Amino acid sequence: MGNLNKVMLIGRLTREPEVTEFKNGGKVANLGFAVHNVRKNAQTGEWEETPVWLNMKAFNHEPGRKLADLAAKLHKGRQVYVEGHMVLEQWDGKEDGKHHSKLLVYVDGIEFLGEKPRADGEAAAGPVDHAPGEHVEDAGWPEEPAPKPAKTGRKK
Repeated sequence: MGNLNKVMLIGRLTREPEVTEFKNGGKVANLGFAVHNVRKNAQTGEWEETPVWLNMKAFNHEPGRKLADLAAKLHKGRQVYVEGHMVLEQWDGKEDGKHHSKLLVYVDGIEFLGEKPRADGEAAAGPVDHAPGEHVEDAGWPEEPAPKPAKTGRKK
């Protein structure tokens, strides 16, 4: 029987990336990430967004694949597309000696989405989606306008 461990997500960073450098020159970027699950409330009949909070790691490994360096250029609130795989990290606590585990997404690829922020930290012009778990008016980001219908043909 075959196995498949593939994750594809579009969401937003929930905190600034935390980059750690190793003695051997390697790097890892720890990322907080959030996506929405949409479900219908059985009592009200309204559609609700439920945020899902994830932890991710992006490593600099393999020649030419500098995912930690790329992730370090991201900032909290930035929308990205991530491809990766799930990993269960396990360790024994130094202080308590207890066994711990955490399910993470290891990043295999990352793409920036949306408008690029300006250098001075000011939001870029144009539509920007709100962060998961936040209401647009609370976040201070403009609501994205509805797309215009595409023209299907040319009249002669």
